[in-house]
Amino acid sequence: MSTSMAVLEKPHAVCIPYPAQGHINPMLKLAKLLHYRGFHITFVNTEFNHQRLLKSRGPDALNGFPDFQFHTIPDGLPPSDVDATQDIPSLCDSTTKTCLAPFRNLLAKLNHTSSSNVPPVSCIVSDGAMTFTLKAAEELSIPQVLLWTASASGFLGYVQYQHLIERALAPLKDESYLTNGYLDTVIDWVPGMKDIRLWDFPSFFRTCDPNDIMLNFVQVEVERAHKASAIIFNTFGDLERDVLDALSSIFPPIYTIGPLQLLQNQISDNGLKSIGSNLWKEEPACLEWLSSKEPNSVVYVNFGSITVMTPQQMIEFAWGLANSKQSFLWIIRPDLVVGDAAILPPEFVTETKERGMLAGWCPQEQVLKHASIGGFLTHSGWNSTLESVCGGVPMICWPFFAEQQTNCHYACKEWGIGMEIDNNVKREEVETLVRELMEGEKGKEMKNRAMEWKKKAEDATGPLGSSHLNLDKMVNEVLLSKKID
Repeated sequence: MSTSMAVLEKPHAVCIPYPAQGHINPMLKLAKLLHYRGFHITFVNTEFNHQRLLKSRGPDALNGFPDFQFHTIPDGLPPSDVDATQDIPSLCDSTTKTCLAPFRNLLAKLNHTSSSNVPPVSCIVSDGAMTFTLKAAEELSIPQVLLWTASASGFLGYVQYQHLIERALAPLKDESYLTNGYLDTVIDWVPGMKDIRLWDFPSFFRTCDPNDIMLNFVQVEVERAHKASAIIFNTFGDLERDVLDALSSIFPPIYTIGPLQLLQNQISDNGLKSIGSNLWKEEPACLEWLSSKEPNSVVYVNFGSITVMTPQQMIEFAWGLANSKQSFLWIIRPDLVVGDAAILPPEFVTETKERGMLAGWCPQEQVLKHASIGGFLTHSGWNSTLESVCGGVPMICWPFFAEQQTNCHYACKEWGIGMEIDNNVKREEVETLVRELMEGEKGKEMKNRAMEWKKKAEDATGPLGSSHLNLDKMVNEVLLSKKID
């Protein structure tokens, strides 16, 4: 068989993440795993994020390879600051309403194999928040799987929105319900979730507006998930067993294939290591600085790619860290502070210069695996939570929005690896919790639990582990099945 014929007979997966950092990262890992299993990959970014990646990683960063190619579609939004995360409700609204047509056009271009020189598209792997792509898969009669980049428990929380509305628990009657104790109401009717408060549900139901973009967007995406050939989660069975059992009874086949970073680390370098997905430029000096510190002595502070805070909240975190007298590595994005430059008091910088390092962005997986890291002050995004589990690192959780509240609940109450900090952050509480995390009895217990979960994550992704086997099953049973009914 000629080389060109062999190329055209390869399976071809089109991978399309939701256009935000925490969604692009896991999708790129999955794409690399599929490539390793023999797939031709087309990875679809928005034009906006394509430009951001070129800025942060260099002009050749997205040249790809003959069988791992990058393409773009517009996101439908007007231009905005290239160093800041886009407004999430606007982005959800725009992708839903405008992205199907350009996505269809891209598929048609790829399927014109005589000019595209790539195999015909045989399956679509889409973010769970980009379900407009299901229509395109249906038109081509090819399988489509949804990668939900949230935790399975976060997804189950979103599934309850419809029930919260039916039971008149959402939207909120008025703003006072945010602070009058209403959110402490315990919800006891969700299969697979016990002792969960309204506060612990993904946060988008906390609106008084029944027409709120996110409240409605989530319900549509969840409902459409029923039409997928399969749903995949970046988690593992032992971590979210009850929730996964509950989801399996109401959705298409569910495959747990996480932590993806541990599966990806098993791939021998086939050229793809040079392909990364950081939207801000990483500062490798972080790792050198960590190597000069004692084991388990540094608090890592990073609130992820979307969280924003007020100048006052930032100052409270700063003085809490300073007064704890612990060493810390603090990642401060250019757009971390609402409507303001992220500027710390000069006295704080002077006070902590011997034991603190500040940076704009860093290679987080490597940081959390570093021996000197003893704890993680986090926003409880799912990637950060899993990366902390993989590093065996206990957490202080300050959830910002979406299903971060749910992840925080599970980390603190179910898995025993986190402590929650009050949303109304005060330096005294930051100082107390950081000291407890790094020096206290509770901190030691959490560290032990975190190491147990790390071992379970490694077992799940080993050659005979559930996630490893599930990835192979998902490929063979779903992506390589020729046609959907």
